[in-house]
Amino acid sequence: MPSRKVSTPQWEQLLAAVQDLHPEVTSGAMFGMPCAKAGGKAFMGSFDGGAVFKLDEPTRGQALSLAGSELFDPSGGRPMREWIVVGVHHQDRWITFAQAALDKVRPA
Repeated sequence: MPSRKVSTPQWEQLLAAVQDLHPEVTSGAMFGMPCAKAGGKAFMGSFDGGAVFKLDEPTRGQALSLAGSELFDPSGGRPMREWIVVGVHHQDRWITFAQAALDKVRPA
C-alpha cells in the first residue's frame, strides 16, 4: 500500500504558489508528511493526495462542507479539530484555505 504521506504534483504547485506570495514560508515535515511552515509553525500539509489546512471558523466549516473533506486524523482515532483534509477534486479552493491557514499561525 502506498504511503498516504507523500508529496504530489498538486501539493508542489500549491506550495510554490504560496511561497511566491509569501517568501518566508518554508517546507518541512509534520507527522511524517510534507508540510509548509511560517515562523516554525505548520499551517498546511500534503496527505492522501489532498491538502490539510489548520483553520479557524468560519473557514473550517466551509472546508468541511466540501464533499469528501474531513477532520485530519493522522493516528487513526484522534481527529484534530482544527485540521481539515481537502481532496484534490477541490484543488481550486486550496489557495484560499492556504491563505486562511497562514493567517491563523502568524503572530497578531
